[in-house]
Amino acid sequence: MTTTTVTTMDSCLVAGEKTSPTLQPIHSDQIRGLYSSVPSGVAAVCALIGGQPDGMAASSLVPVSLDPPLVSFCVQNGSRTWSRVRTAARIGVSVLARDQSGACTALAAREGDRFAELDWHAQHGGGVFITGAAAYLDCVVESEVPGGDHRIVLLRVVAGGSTDCAPIIFHNSRFGSISENDPTATE
Repeated sequence: MTTTTVTTMDSCLVAGEKTSPTLQPIHSDQIRGLYSSVPSGVAAVCALIGGQPDGMAASSLVPVSLDPPLVSFCVQNGSRTWSRVRTAARIGVSVLARDQSGACTALAAREGDRFAELDWHAQHGGGVFITGAAAYLDCVVESEVPGGDHRIVLLRVVAGGSTDCAPIIFHNSRFGSISENDPTATE
């Protein structure tokens, strides 16, 4: 294998030929930075607990299966929020829209009332949804699997719907969106 010197320009790799970076062992303190280079959507995972909305932001929502309809997300081991939300009969998953960075921040807060400034609604069964989201999934917990310092949660989708809103994207520790007018975007 030949290595080539690669120049970084506008955060993209530029070289006279296709090339790959030289891979090096990664240390645990570097892994968060490496993972932040993977863009992801942000979802609100919420339910009514004791008659009050409870929930969190998750940037790891992934479609898993069409038949049966399943999605997954990851939650940190020991999450007190997830320990409460997982007990609900139904869990609302709102794929947050590009103008909802405030909702992302509120739902990721460690303290305070996460829902104080949010417009939300509950469905029959207790799933809570953030108004104005790009998509809504009404779910039940299918299973949970250990995954290092997180748990992988598999949710069965029992109902859902989408809007014309574009989703928010989390990349390099910042919120953004995919632009349909971006000439570098692929179709």
